[in-house]
Amino acid sequence: MLKKDRIFWLAACIFVSGIVMFGLTQNQLWLFILVGSYLLRPTLASLNLSTKLDANSIVDERQMSIQYRSGNIAFTTMIISCIVMSVYQSSKNDHSWEFFNAIVILGLVAKALSNVFLVGNYRESATKIIIGAGLMLVLFVSLENGFSMGTVIESSPFWGIVGIGWLSKKYPKTIGVIVLIVAFLLLFAILKKGLTMGQIIVAVVVPVPLFLAGASLILDDRKEPSPDEFIEPVQK
Repeated sequence: MLKKDRIFWLAACIFVSGIVMFGLTQNQLWLFILVGSYLLRPTLASLNLSTKLDANSIVDERQMSIQYRSGNIAFTTMIISCIVMSVYQSSKNDHSWEFFNAIVILGLVAKALSNVFLVGNYRESATKIIIGAGLMLVLFVSLENGFSMGTVIESSPFWGIVGIGWLSKKYPKTIGVIVLIVAFLLLFAILKKGLTMGQIIVAVVVPVPLFLAGASLILDDRKEPSPDEFIEPVQK
């Protein structure tokens, strides 16, 4: 049975707006708005925002388990479908395969980032993201130029990003500012080469996570209680 709470009516408004826009324009692209009404509740529940929007919108463990399993099945199905379409379009020498390839990469990056950040320890998550981004840039250089001494020299700045990630454990706020500057410079350098699909993918996969990591290092982290806080003081 559907819960007729605030989220239900918000989803209903989104659904109706999609139908109305389609009726006015006769453009089927407006029907994609209907997807938003379907995904609204599970998305808010996954981000722990449903109860903040409506105190009556409580999702129990069984519902969360079902959403987790169905979400993983849907995500895997979408990724496999995109890979199949990418291979099919590539076999026809149709460059639209790059769009399917972009969806696969962005989906995997989004899932990886959400798995890291939803843990709640943002500074530790930021460290992992910076190190991962540096290693990914090293991989891009290696795939483009092969393994050679020139590749080692060209990838040396990106090994520096890995080192910055390691130092972020000790100097989070200072490294956070440096990471934001590095992310901006990388974004400028990547987009300066042109707005091709490959450049856009690299811009999203590397600089955007670095921006998030830099902001996470600068902001105050969620403090975990120390073991001593659980020990009641002994009265003398």
